[in-house]
Amino acid sequence: MLTPYKQLLERDGCQSFEAPELLGGQDVVDALVGAGMAYALPSGLTLSPRLVATAPDLALQGALAALSRKLVVAHERLLDGQRRMAATHPFPGILQAEADRLVRILTDGRQITDTSRALLGTARREWLVLENFALERPLEKLVSMPPPPTFEGKVRCRNIYQASCAEHPVGFKIMQMHAEAGEEARILPKIGMKMKLADEAVALIPLTPTGLSGALLVRSPVIVGALREYFELLWERAIPFGAAEPEMPLKQVHMDILKLLAEGLTDARISRQLGVNAKSTERYIRTIREYLGVSNRIAIGAAAARRGWI
Repeated sequence: MLTPYKQLLERDGCQSFEAPELLGGQDVVDALVGAGMAYALPSGLTLSPRLVATAPDLALQGALAALSRKLVVAHERLLDGQRRMAATHPFPGILQAEADRLVRILTDGRQITDTSRALLGTARREWLVLENFALERPLEKLVSMPPPPTFEGKVRCRNIYQASCAEHPVGFKIMQMHAEAGEEARILPKIGMKMKLADEAVALIPLTPTGLSGALLVRSPVIVGALREYFELLWERAIPFGAAEPEMPLKQVHMDILKLLAEGLTDARISRQLGVNAKSTERYIRTIREYLGVSNRIAIGAAAARRGWI
């Protein structure tokens, strides 16, 4: 598969319909795409997509992604040893060089676009996305984008969209296409930034609203792990795509009590303000705790905020 990959890389891609003849058959094309060594780049509504070679470092990242889990423990041991050595013999330049290999700054728009698409091929278990459709080109051009290969049941793909994405006719169509291809989609009223994350190995996050004039390619296990946790917190709060409204299992009295708890009121003041007796207030608070799976009043507020209830 290395020879057709080099051919595609040297030609800077080709039209998708030309690829089987050029590279030696549809099986070779499918193998390149499935291995994350090539991807289809949309050319608009009227032109067929181009098959483009994944950047060599990202193609290699796809192969290494499967080994990343095993390497994390050894990597942490090495970092711990490095920290102890640095405390005795500090060499700032060397430490900075190590940090540069874990976080790379991208400033070229074409490179950022290619990297964003190529990252799909590196995912082997999960593909996570935060999307608000803040773009520097017409949204209509994305409609011609074929479903990514990772959406074919091989990788669990989850996307959290900003609500405004579904309000745009083209945006809604794109969301439907991806959902039909196997993507799990949820919606939040507002998303602070775009993000793409492959497994727990590599993430792409923007430095600008659209991300085309600056982005960070992150391979640090610590940072990627934190971004994954951030995604999961948002996922818990988000509404499934197509749902009319978020599930609200608690009654109105529980929601009223939640708001008063967030304001710091005592049980006695809550009882007086709502006009219920102390035992009822205690029972309502216990129900809230049990549903949220927390053990104290402080944790109630944090858990409810994560769900967007207060």
